[in-house]
Amino acid sequence: MRQKFSEFKRTAILLAAISAAFVPATASAEWSITDLGTLGGANSYASGINDSGQVVGYSYVVGDAAYHAFLTGVNGVGMTDLGTLGGTYSIAYGVNDSGQVVGHSYTVGNAAYRAFITGTNGDGMADLGTLGGTSSFARGINDAGQVAGGYRTMSGAQRAFITGANGIGFTDLGTLGGAGTTAYGINNSGQVVGGSYIPPNNHAFITGTNGVGMADIGSPPATAYGINDSGQVVGTAGNAATHAFITGANGAGVTDLGTLGGTDSFASGINNSGQVVGWSFTANYEQHAFLYSNGVITDLNLLAPVAAAGWIELQASDINNRGQIVGYGTLNGVQRAFLLEDVVTPLPLPVPEPETYAMLLAGLGLLGFAGRRRRGASGVTLSA
Repeated sequence: MRQKFSEFKRTAILLAAISAAFVPATASAEWSITDLGTLGGANSYASGINDSGQVVGYSYVVGDAAYHAFLTGVNGVGMTDLGTLGGTYSIAYGVNDSGQVVGHSYTVGNAAYRAFITGTNGDGMADLGTLGGTSSFARGINDAGQVAGGYRTMSGAQRAFITGANGIGFTDLGTLGGAGTTAYGINNSGQVVGGSYIPPNNHAFITGTNGVGMADIGSPPATAYGINDSGQVVGTAGNAATHAFITGANGAGVTDLGTLGGTDSFASGINNSGQVVGWSFTANYEQHAFLYSNGVITDLNLLAPVAAAGWIELQASDINNRGQIVGYGTLNGVQRAFLLEDVVTPLPLPVPEPETYAMLLAGLGLLGFAGRRRRGASGVTLSA
């Protein structure tokens, strides 16, 4: 009996380990919030995060007379100044899983700003150019190094662009019929989202693979700010009151995410599990960050560790596939970048690939084989 019970325990433990990747988040989450620090100045702001927890944004430097783009190490540890393209200011908006960073920087004399891309782990800063215009900015980058953003033409119109791998090449994405477009997000298929202005409203858009084609999303006025690898899009829509929204795969259908009790909400980031982050006004007109997951919207400002640490007025900017959330809020009277994560129960992982299911079945097969071997060793006759 004791041997059978021991075998049962071993089986249960191995099954639990194999199936752990399939377990969704639960209400038992225990959260931790970390102040990411600064580059020597008072304030810092986080805008993007990759799946290893490297965070990008910008921070004021010593003396607070300038701010520079930054990149942290894994899980938000440490903060590296990425410098500028010769001017006083730079801002980082996106980072891929190789640590390539994109954003924009003022050039010498601060006369114009240009989109930039770095090498792996923030190494170097290269000017992406303007496609003949006066200025440019980069907002998103995928794991191939394709960059999405906007540039200003010589006539003053703003147009969305996509690049090839590692920022090579520069393609105008066109419009939905008006004069101006801006791109804010890109996924690993090269689908780009943003806003296209058709008087009198802005229209959210999604493109096909590698930026080909442009389709209108939902009812204007609306702008799309984030997209995951299945093509689910998030952004904000509405006129008198603007609400965060999420779509289905490839931008199909629009769902209003509501608010935290106030009039307006804003969605800025989405991961491959369909979890959304952003911010909303409360009924008291306070600005609170939110997490939308499995149909439930959670006020992140009200989490016990957040309140206990003294954080207020959080804005969430991005969420990675591990459920780590970044943004900024007010702490001790200054604006600081933060990393917020569940330190006990992992948030949902992406849907397992077929190979993962194969591993699960193989694991179950090994369990059965091991069990038969143990019974055979105990003198039990095994049938063919």
